[in-house]
Amino acid sequence: MAAGESMAQRMVWVDLEMTGLDIEKDQIIEMACLITDSDLNILAEGPNLIIKQPDELLDSMSDWCKEHHGKSGLTKAVKESTITLQQAEYEFLSFVRQQTPPGLCPLAGNSVHADKKFLDKYMPQFMKHLHYRIIDVSTVKELCRRWYPEEYEFAPKKAASHRALDDISESIKELQFYRNNIFKKKTDEKKRKIIENGENEKTVS
Repeated sequence: MAAGESMAQRMVWVDLEMTGLDIEKDQIIEMACLITDSDLNILAEGPNLIIKQPDELLDSMSDWCKEHHGKSGLTKAVKESTITLQQAEYEFLSFVRQQTPPGLCPLAGNSVHADKKFLDKYMPQFMKHLHYRIIDVSTVKELCRRWYPEEYEFAPKKAASHRALDDISESIKELQFYRNNIFKKKTDEKKRKIIENGENEKTVS
C-alpha cells in the first residue's frame, strides 16, 4: 500500500468532556485526540487540552456533571486553564493536518455522534478536515451484544474515569477486542465463496 493510501486509512480518535449534552447551552471543557492506522495501532498522540469556561457555566452543570467532573479534577482544571476554544481548535486542526490528508479520515470514538454535534458547532474547521463518515464503537458494541452475547461478556470493562484521553484509550482497546475475537478472519475458501456469492447476487439483480 502506497504511503498516501496508508494515510487515508487512518482514524482520528476524539473524546470530549462537556458541561452537559445540550448543544445550545453546554460547552466543551476537555478534548483529546489520537491517530491510529486501520489496524488500530496508535501512530500519534495529539493535544490533550482543557478549555477555559466561565464559572457561571460550571456552576449551572447538572448534578451528574458536578459530581464526576469534580471527582476527576476536571472542574478545578477548567477554572485554572487559560486555553480558549479558538486556541484549542487551532492546535487540534494543526495536528490532524500533519497526520491525515484532508477529507479522507473519519472521526472515531465511543458514542462519537454526540461529540460530533459539539465539534460541528464549536470546531467547524477541525471537522471540515475530516471525512463525513464516523466510526462509532458503541454501534459495534450494541451489535455484538445482540449477535454474539457469549463473546461480548469478555469485552474489556471501562474504568469510567470521564477524562478524555483515558476514554479514547479504552475505546481503542474495546474495538481491538471486537476485531480480534468477533470479526473473524476469512480463509481463502471463505473469500472465494464470498466473491462467488457476490457475483451471483449481481447476476440476479
